[in-house]
Amino acid sequence: MTTAALDARFETARQVADAVLFEGYVLYPYRASAAKNRLRWQFGVLVPPAWAPVHGEHCLQQTELLMEPKGDAPLAVELRFLHAQRRTVQEAAPDGTFTDVDELHLADRVLVPWDEGTEERVELAVDLGELAGDGVTLPFTRPAGEETEPVVDADGRTVGRLVRRTEEINGVLRLRASELNCAYRVFKLTAVVENTGGWRPGAEDAGRDAALSRSLVAAHLLLGLGAGRFLSMTDPPEWAKSATAGCVNRHTWPVLAGEPGRADVVLSSPIILEDHPGIAPESIGAMYDATEIDEILALRTAALTDREKREARGTDPRAAAVIDLAESMPPEVLERLHGAVRSLREITDPDVPPDAPTGLEPFGGQAVFKPETPWWDPARADAAEPVPDHVLVDGVPVGVGSRVLLRPGLRRTDAQDLFVQGHAARVEAVLHDVDGGVHLAVTVEGDPGADIRREQGRFLYFQPDEVEPLEEP
Repeated sequence: MTTAALDARFETARQVADAVLFEGYVLYPYRASAAKNRLRWQFGVLVPPAWAPVHGEHCLQQTELLMEPKGDAPLAVELRFLHAQRRTVQEAAPDGTFTDVDELHLADRVLVPWDEGTEERVELAVDLGELAGDGVTLPFTRPAGEETEPVVDADGRTVGRLVRRTEEINGVLRLRASELNCAYRVFKLTAVVENTGGWRPGAEDAGRDAALSRSLVAAHLLLGLGAGRFLSMTDPPEWAKSATAGCVNRHTWPVLAGEPGRADVVLSSPIILEDHPGIAPESIGAMYDATEIDEILALRTAALTDREKREARGTDPRAAAVIDLAESMPPEVLERLHGAVRSLREITDPDVPPDAPTGLEPFGGQAVFKPETPWWDPARADAAEPVPDHVLVDGVPVGVGSRVLLRPGLRRTDAQDLFVQGHAARVEAVLHDVDGGVHLAVTVEGDPGADIRREQGRFLYFQPDEVEPLEEP
């Protein structure tokens, strides 16, 4: 399979793969001095074998899944990871020499030492027949190196330089496929990515930073089948469920990727995703932050002080891009980030009457489902819709003023609630949450602080199956 064909097949999937590659790369507030940016590379780190067993990290990841190829279908594989490179900052002296410094101040940024990540790819295209038996083994190496970048001020004078150093990385990609004994022509595909570097901790470089510089960071795979389909690991056909359950995935998880409805591309990621993951169309730029929420990050980033922004710009070019994005985002674009509803579905049955009681309204000659506005939504005219003031417990109505015996449920209580196990209590309120759940607010009989609890509204809360009704004395 040609490189052009490979890129075309992976184009949609690579958008999500890029998010996996840089997820957690630099966290808000995007400064190297922030405590959470001092422990880097949270996902998919394959460390050298000598480091892995001692420190509880991994030197390999294994992907297994089922596929139904057509004929001797070609398989395209793309391994992607970040290669950490140590960036040091040096200040220029009048005599032309350079000295390492912790900070180098410029008008628009403050440059600081930082571990950057450069994207690496290992590509392989094989036919199905080559994967039989021991399969295919592809060793790869990324050499050590050093490069410098001059730093000039606003007047064009050289005031320092950045020195970037990378260490050698060695790894191997192993692929094999075996046909299963079942009614259909199905193969189990196994793909193993392993760090095979021979580095060992020494007296001068025994820490995790030294191991990370020789690690495959955010390692993940893109798999493309030339003809046929992969089977979903989370929603396989009924006949394939037992075989799917027998697949062993270690430190990664494969999902169907690419355009919805297709099953010929898989993304195997260290971050668990659902089938056919996608980037929200409202998102206009990468924020590089774990559990990313674009609106919150954009607002918080815009609120950074000028000094904090200068340090963020000097931390990493990607962090600088986030600062620029937050500062240049127009209000109408920011408004788009304020939530989106994707659950509305179009009903194509033209026979549905426009006055149907299910909330259907005519739209373009068809009917569009519009869910009824829930009682808690401020947009609803009768938002204060009354809710039941009691709940049935063992067939007995329990409401405000009812006496109950407390039986905290072990699966959802906290340790403090166990102290009131078997105590009598008075129901102070019956509360309903937006998910339809019911909660009883109570005060314990004999509690000298019960009046204060009522005054402040600070009650103990239990669900109906955690109480027993008591008869009035």
